[in-house]
Amino acid sequence: MPAEAQPSAASRPDLDLRLVRYFTVVAEHLNFARAAETLHVAQPSLSRQIQRLEDSLGVRLLERTTQGTRLSAAGAAFLSQAQTLLYVADQAVLAARAATSPRAITIGYVEDLVITPAVRRLRRLHPDAHVRTRHLDWDEVRALPERLVDALVVRTPLPIPADGLEVTVLYDEPRVLLVPTLHRLAGKKVVTPDDFADEPLVACAGMAAHWTGFWRLDPRPDGTPAPTGPVLVDTFEDKLEVVAAGQAVALAPADDPRCSLRDDLTTVAVEGIEPCQVVVATRCGDANPLVAHFREAAKHSLVREA
Repeated sequence: MPAEAQPSAASRPDLDLRLVRYFTVVAEHLNFARAAETLHVAQPSLSRQIQRLEDSLGVRLLERTTQGTRLSAAGAAFLSQAQTLLYVADQAVLAARAATSPRAITIGYVEDLVITPAVRRLRRLHPDAHVRTRHLDWDEVRALPERLVDALVVRTPLPIPADGLEVTVLYDEPRVLLVPTLHRLAGKKVVTPDDFADEPLVACAGMAAHWTGFWRLDPRPDGTPAPTGPVLVDTFEDKLEVVAAGQAVALAPADDPRCSLRDDLTTVAVEGIEPCQVVVATRCGDANPLVAHFREAAKHSLVREA
């Protein structure tokens, strides 16, 4: 009897474990809203991620009906294997880390933040250590709780739950208002929230409500809700485009160099709102001594004078 044909390497889909994990949570709840809340992502973003997984597999995993969400036949068949896959992946990570010398660390950093001085100092103090760095997009910060990185340099508010994390503040970073160069507020030295109270602020989608609310200034300092508009986009570059088109304004970190890359945009200082903070986040109780050493290197090398 001939052996069962196996798919070639070229025909096998490349499974993104993050998307597989998202699917198992949706399958558990059979409700996108509750699953999004559990995963601390926005519901539209979760729907897009499930669609990406379905496109990768070439099958429909979930069926949306008037009664709610249910597993398709393909989804039911995939679920048990997906749960096994995630368990095996977790065990593989634990086995690899158990076999690795504690003289290794992976440091994540988000978008435009620069960690080179701290990494250089750590390597100088521990020349035999294997110090790796990993650049992350703003929606990849779950790499820390998922143990893909050992330390994370990121801005607050954290777009992931702080439970189980040790957070060290490095410095405050003011938020500025990003507007088109022809905007009525362009050229002012400083503005207050009252100056743009009636204008929608755009923020990136895909994270917890407190994170998007912080960057949309919703609610406003006086407690009123932010006006509606094209308030959520997928990337920072999309945010710049929405602002340049005059559809909204935006809050951005004062030191983000991407705000100065376009000559049709400008920033204005804002008083009366709290700053964001640049922090080092690590997992509580991490026994790797290099984690504590990196935290100290970051406090020495990345902290800025007020």
